[in-house]
Amino acid sequence: MFRTVTVGIDGSRESLAAAEWAAREARLRALPLRLLNVWEPVPEPMGRAPVLGAEENRDREGEGGTGVGKVLREAADGIRLRHPGVDVGVEQVTGRASEELVKAAPEAELVVLGSRGLSGIAGFLLGSVGLHVVAHTERPVVLVRAGERAADEHAPGPAGSQATAAPFRPVVLGVDLAHPDPSLIRFAFEAAAVRGTVLRVLHGWSPPSRSGLRERPGLGADLDADLGRMDDAGLRDALRPWRLEHPSVEVEAESRRGKAADHLLEASRDASLVVVGRRVRRSPLGAHIGPVAHAVLHHAGVPVAVVPHD
Repeated sequence: MFRTVTVGIDGSRESLAAAEWAAREARLRALPLRLLNVWEPVPEPMGRAPVLGAEENRDREGEGGTGVGKVLREAADGIRLRHPGVDVGVEQVTGRASEELVKAAPEAELVVLGSRGLSGIAGFLLGSVGLHVVAHTERPVVLVRAGERAADEHAPGPAGSQATAAPFRPVVLGVDLAHPDPSLIRFAFEAAAVRGTVLRVLHGWSPPSRSGLRERPGLGADLDADLGRMDDAGLRDALRPWRLEHPSVEVEAESRRGKAADHLLEASRDASLVVVGRRVRRSPLGAHIGPVAHAVLHHAGVPVAVVPHD
């Protein structure tokens, strides 16, 4: 299927930052870029208002608001100018933003959304639209904070300067060894490959219960060391076929005791992208993001990709 990098755009700072990131990603992956704007009807006499928090995008063309607005046109023109060679398409639809973005996801290689940075600390303020899209789409979703710059993804140059000509910072992947899903690992390897950078793979573990200890032979007096070696071996086994498939990707894999979210957030300080998984739950209880993805989404200061998997 012919796929795109699809980004939701409304004229806000966070959505414009997301569009710039999406354009860079589309160029890296040699994919077309789709700018999608959603207009949500509201009851009269309020008329129609833009969604996703933007107030600037009020200039529309055509009857019923179906034309491409000024903000969308200007964003597309700017991206074409700054990212020559990227095939940029625009589309404006009417409906609920969360629902329309989920509808658009099956045609996308990945969906990109903006998210406001939290005041005073690095991180995201993830609104209801972003939460809904992350929880309900079965395509990877990348959240990009307001203020994200291309230079932020690259290692510091001489004297601490930042430049896009410098190598990319690592891609960081969090892996659950109980469910090492191929789609999650594949996405991270491909992201590192197109950036020509290191893939750092982290797994957080905690000591099992006493009953669990009895079920794990080979444990000696130094319990932490033995458990760490076992998890390191499991992590190497999970990554072996992907190393063979992507021999150009340098992999740094580490199994650490403690909470996975804490280790991922620490590693995110020197990352260009953090990749986490979300198990798809088809149940009457509804969609679920998961505690690790939830923590990373709200507190990482770099773009975060959430990859759904069974």
